[in-house]
Amino acid sequence: MTVTVTEETAPASHYDRIGGASAVRAAVDLFYDKVLVDPELAGYFSDVDMVGQRRHLTLMLTTVLGGPDEYAGRGLAEAHQPLNIPVEHYAMVGGHLVVTLTELGVPADILADVQTVLGQVQDQVVSRGNRSGV
Repeated sequence: MTVTVTEETAPASHYDRIGGASAVRAAVDLFYDKVLVDPELAGYFSDVDMVGQRRHLTLMLTTVLGGPDEYAGRGLAEAHQPLNIPVEHYAMVGGHLVVTLTELGVPADILADVQTVLGQVQDQVVSRGNRSGV
C-alpha cells in the first residue's frame, strides 16, 4: 500500500482570484474613468499626475487584495488630509470603486472585504472637520 502525502495549498488570495495584476490595473483604469467624469470629484485630480496616481492606487489595491505588498507611497492620511475631503465625497469614491469591481465580476465576498477596508480607512481620508457625527 502506498500513501501519498500532498501539501496543503494556501487558499488563493483575493488578488489571485480576480486575475492578479492585469485585473487590478483594469479595475483602476475603469475606476478613474468614472471618477474623472464625476463633476463632484474630478476637481480633486485637476493638478494630479494621473499616471503616478493610477500606479499608486494599483499598488495599494494590490496590497488590500492580498497581492504583493510593493506600495511605498505616502500614507493615506498624509496624502488626503490636505484635500479637506468631506465624508460625502469619500462615500462617492467608494461607490465608484464598488460599482467598478461589480461591473468587472468581482465576487461578493471580495466586494464585502473591500467595503470593510473602505470603512476602516475612512478616518484617514476624510477631513477631520467633515466626519459624520463630529
